[in-house]
Amino acid sequence: MPADLRELEEQTRRRRTFAIISHPDAGKTTLTEKLLLLGGAIRLAGSVKAKKSKKFATSDWMELEKQRGISVSTSVMNFEYRNYVCNLLDTPGHQDFSEDTYRTLAAADAAIMLIDGAKGVEPQTIKLFEVCKIRQIPIFTFVNKMDRDARDPFDLMDEIEQVLGIQTYPMTWPISSGERFKGVIERKSRLVHFFQGRNTTLETPAQLIPLSDTEQLNSLIPQSDLESTLEGLEMVDTAGNEFSEEAFLRGQISPVFFGSAMTNFGVRAFLESFLEMCPGPSAKGSSVGPVDPLSSNFSGFVFKIQANMDPKHRDRIAFLRIVSGVYEAGLMVNHSRLGREIKLTQPQQFFAQERTASERAYAGDIVGIYDPGIFAIGDSLTEQQKFEFEGIPQFAPENFGVVRTNSALKRKQLLKGLLQLCQEGTVQMFVDESRAASDPILAAVGVLQFDVLLFRLRNEYNVDCSLDILPYKHARWTNISDTEIAEAKAKTDATVVRDMQGNALFLFRNDFNITYFQETCPKVPLFRSNAKLQGNMMRSASSFFDE
Repeated sequence: MPADLRELEEQTRRRRTFAIISHPDAGKTTLTEKLLLLGGAIRLAGSVKAKKSKKFATSDWMELEKQRGISVSTSVMNFEYRNYVCNLLDTPGHQDFSEDTYRTLAAADAAIMLIDGAKGVEPQTIKLFEVCKIRQIPIFTFVNKMDRDARDPFDLMDEIEQVLGIQTYPMTWPISSGERFKGVIERKSRLVHFFQGRNTTLETPAQLIPLSDTEQLNSLIPQSDLESTLEGLEMVDTAGNEFSEEAFLRGQISPVFFGSAMTNFGVRAFLESFLEMCPGPSAKGSSVGPVDPLSSNFSGFVFKIQANMDPKHRDRIAFLRIVSGVYEAGLMVNHSRLGREIKLTQPQQFFAQERTASERAYAGDIVGIYDPGIFAIGDSLTEQQKFEFEGIPQFAPENFGVVRTNSALKRKQLLKGLLQLCQEGTVQMFVDESRAASDPILAAVGVLQFDVLLFRLRNEYNVDCSLDILPYKHARWTNISDTEIAEAKAKTDATVVRDMQGNALFLFRNDFNITYFQETCPKVPLFRSNAKLQGNMMRSASSFFDE
């Protein structure tokens, strides 16, 4: 094998690209920062609550995130641990920003599902898990906060299996919880990882005790707790699910770990097992079939766009997931949507808002590309052969409004800001073509996204705006002809709009309106996402804002 191909294979197999999904307050930011500490990427974890000392979560780079103590935008962090190169996609935990997470999961090869040991499976976890399930990506489960009172581990695993429809395989087994928490038993090695209290640090490894050393265990763990733990472990060993690597790689069985991110317990052991088990970059579906990550020809797709990460430069960065080949400065690629060749500049690697130039990047890596306004979410960039990767769908919003400014002189600036922020995916934007010169309709999964929009318009585009909430609650895409749309509208008086790709949507005020529409127009298909409608060209700013 030629040296360059050997290097490509070696570097690609080192990559681990993954996201962490959870319900708000399950401890995702804490786990993220403990992983970064282990990788030597940071020296001090920021606290989302320590506003007085100005310490914020490393991944929360936007000013609004620092003010509110929540993550509202996906950030990418690159770090190394032993021989692995990790690309960690830290996604917003707040339910209002779930669509940003949906898009980001398209760039991940695996997901860590974080669950609060006391609360179990929560609504936002269910939504995000469904996206992982559709993509059939491997899912690791970390049951957090075991140093606090937690539910019975059998109840937790049963809930995961019943609610999410995925089998579980505990890799570790907890010894009680809360004040009585004494650690976990690693099933494979039969070692007890003894919990040494809440004041432990990452530099303090767990005390490892062989399960056969009953004398030492009895001196450290109350006999009743040890006996009940061993009974539970025996039940798992004899009656639990069998682990299948094939089922795991298809997202059908999840390895489960127990620990406490806040106290650093179980995080290192989890990371090491995760990196060994996690698959490297996988083949991605495209218009010419699956693309092998070990192909020497470069290819990748844009899954996120972020403007003004650096307020001083007002730049715009496209986040590119490399699927195959090597990215080097000066690489010439085909821009599939625009149908022309472009030259890529030096790749930029991320650490939240910080960027550093990189010599080369390989399959699995997430890099930044300066965007002069030619990239859109879902764009495919390929070397030599022209093709497109499977698209990244938008999902049905549930909140709608119109943004207006009192200053006529600021309207052009407003429209520019709206276009850029909507291309990023901050909110979705629709236009009602039946109303001449009407303001575009903005739509979001959660109302907090509108707060982000107004905040960024004011701070990044210098436009003060007000938001008028519209009475719609549901949006559904359709793929029927314009004639059929007009007929359906005449029968039901439904509101029809177009998205930025030119696809038609019906807007409904409530569930009754949807039911009435389906009864009146039973042959009109309605979709919760635009996945089946992708392939249309992105409109230009001038055509979308036809003044």
